[in-house]
This record gives sequence, C-alpha cells and structure tokens, in this order.
Amino acid sequence: MTDLQKNETLDHLISLSGAVQLRHLSNNLEILLKRDFLKLLPLELSFYLLKWLDPQTLLTCCLVSKQWNKVISACTEVWQTACKNLGWQIDDSVQDALHWKKVYLKAILRMKQLEDHEAFETSSLIGHSARVYALYYKDGLLCTGVDYNDELDILVSGSADFTVKVWALSAGTCLNTLTRHTELVTKVVLQKCKVKSLLHSLGDYILLSADKYEIKIWPIGREINCKCLKTLSVSEDRSICLQPRLHFDGKYIVCSSALGLYQWDFASYDILRVIKTPEIANLALLGFGDVFALLFDNRFLYIMDLRTESLISCWPLPEYRKSKRGSSFLAGKASWLNGLDGHNDTGLVFATSMPDHSIHLVLWKEHG
Repeated sequence: MTDLQKNETLDHLISLSGAVQLRHLSNNLEILLKRDFLKLLPLELSFYLLKWLDPQTLLTCCLVSKQWNKVISACTEVWQTACKNLGWQIDDSVQDALHWKKVYLKAILRMKQLEDHEAFETSSLIGHSARVYALYYKDGLLCTGVDYNDELDILVSGSADFTVKVWALSAGTCLNTLTRHTELVTKVVLQKCKVKSLLHSLGDYILLSADKYEIKIWPIGREINCKCLKTLSVSEDRSICLQPRLHFDGKYIVCSSALGLYQWDFASYDILRVIKTPEIANLALLGFGDVFALLFDNRFLYIMDLRTESLISCWPLPEYRKSKRGSSFLAGKASWLNGLDGHNDTGLVFATSMPDHSIHLVLWKEHG
C-alpha cells in the first residue's frame, strides 16, 4: 500500500472505532510521538544537542521534568561557555557539574545589576580636617596623602617642577631625579615588565611617568644616570592632551585622551587599538582589564565592555573637583576588570576626596 492508501485505511478504521478504541489509540500514540529524547539518548549525545541552545532556553527546559533538570545541570561545558560569554573568569579545574549552573545564575544576576545601574552602593569616610589631595589603595587598605609603590622599598613622586624623583622608602633619601618632562608630571607607575623587547628584559622593573602630552618609559634602578627608554604620545604636534591617568600591567600601556582610549603593546611600543569613547566629554581612565574598563567624568562612573567597546553601566557621582594631578580619585580592587568570578566583585570600586574633607566611596553591592 502507498502512504495515501495507508492513511485512507486508518481514517476508515478511526471512523468505525468507538470510545474504547479511540482511547487505546490516544494512549499508544502519545508514547510513540512524544518520546523523551533526553532520557532515551546517550548522555554524550544529549550534551551535544544542548550546546546548540542558549542559556535562557536551557533554564526554561530545566522546568520540564526532574530528569531534564538533572541532565541540563550536568552539562558543564554549556554553563562554562555561558559564563565566559558574560565575561566571567573560569577555573577549568573545577569539574563539579552543578557548580557551573549556579555560577551562571550568579553571573547573570550581577550583569543584570550592572545593566540596571544597581550593582554599587556608596559610603563616606570622615575624619580629615583639611582637603585630601592624594589617595593610594593596596591590599584592601585605603591610604591618604601619598602616592607610592613599595615593592622595591622605593617611593616614586611626580612633581609640578617637571621632574620625577625616585626615593629609598626606608632611608628617605633621593636615589634619582629624572628631568626629561616639559610639563608637570601627573602620574607615575612602577611595575615589573612581563614581556621582552629590544630596550628591556623580562622581569625588569619599569617606571612610567606621564604629563599633559607624553608618557616616558624609564628603567628603574639605583644607577645615577637613568636614561629614558622611550617617549609615547598620541599627537606629534601636541594637539591632543592626555588625561592624568595611566594604566600599565607589564604588558600593555593604556591612557585616555579626548579622542578615546589608546592601548600600546609594551614589547613593540606600537598602538594596538584606539577605543572611541561615546559623545561624553573628558572621560578619564580608572582601570583597564581583559574584559572591562572603568571610566568616569564629573558626573558618572562608567563600565565599558571591551569586547564590544560599549558602555554597559553607569553610577552617579557627587559633585567634586578633580585635581590636575589626578591623584584625588582612584579605583579599588581591579581584578574584576579581567572578568568577574563571583568572588572579586566585593569591596571598593572607586574613591574620591570631597571638598568637605571626607572620602566618598563606591562599593560593590552584595548579591541579591
């Protein structure tokens, strides 16, 4: 019989059937047509099919039955990938299947808080009797009145007289005075180099100093005649000013300007990319990572997703006055800029000194 003949025969039999026969057909057809493929397929094939679904659909599928929830929750690769797509840091050594679904739920909540501008809260520190002009944050401690790096028992200071001084922190003696700047020095950064080039070796300590137009790179040490290795700028005619903030992690240098964020490769000193910031005047850089950048202006704190180069969150700031040195405000813990992991989104995000002598703090809000 052809398919058409078979269909006509079934139609005739159905027309002759009573209630008992129709109920029998209904029960057997449901078993044949509505097969639970997740239950019947081997686990490996189920996981392969699940990888084609988006996380929100998978969460809906978890509500179908206990069996579906068990299988979907056990698909580690699916939830790890979903977390990575949100900019979440992944520890591949953790193989607990249910763990990654919980991590995703936590991640999606935090990202929604960022998008809804509800991820932070504010606080104030009161106690100074005069305006604070310098802030320094390290290992959970916020210090006022000094900028320093103590890894080598060295303090580095930039000055309005266009010089950079390197001091022995414990002895209080000046080791070096660097004199190549032609504008007041707004930022100094001391960091161990993580890449090799023709001008420096892996593991060397490098000092970066910035003024209004240039970034200078120095080999740090106790030698008297310290020579500038390289000078970086975004315009040869000094038509573009740099903001008084500087990021250097040993691999990349990042600085903001009126045209956007400039990122240099420290091995070659080439500009890797220029990230055009939105039509917001005077956006200054606070922190730069693999996934996020922290920016601010006179009114808001901004988070940029570096993968899309778009602003994904903002937080209002009180009225305050930026110092020309750029040291009256700073970022707190910066590890989350390389990707959230469920543990690094706590504590201090941003601090600035206020005209009333207090310190205004922006803190991560606890997970809801």
